[in-house]
Amino acid sequence: MKFANSVKNFLVSEDGPTAVEYAVMMALIIVVCITTITAIGNNANTKFGKVKDALT
Repeated sequence: MKFANSVKNFLVSEDGPTAVEYAVMMALIIVVCITTITAIGNNANTKFGKVKDALT
């Protein structure tokens, strides 16, 4: 019964939605970081390929 009351209080309070909002923001930041790192990696790979081709 104590666990049920604590779950009810968590859902009623503002902490639940706030935690969800922070989780969504963190997920979006992670997606942006992964996308940026992938783009930088692809650009660097292209540049290194051009340098390699110029040297051979």
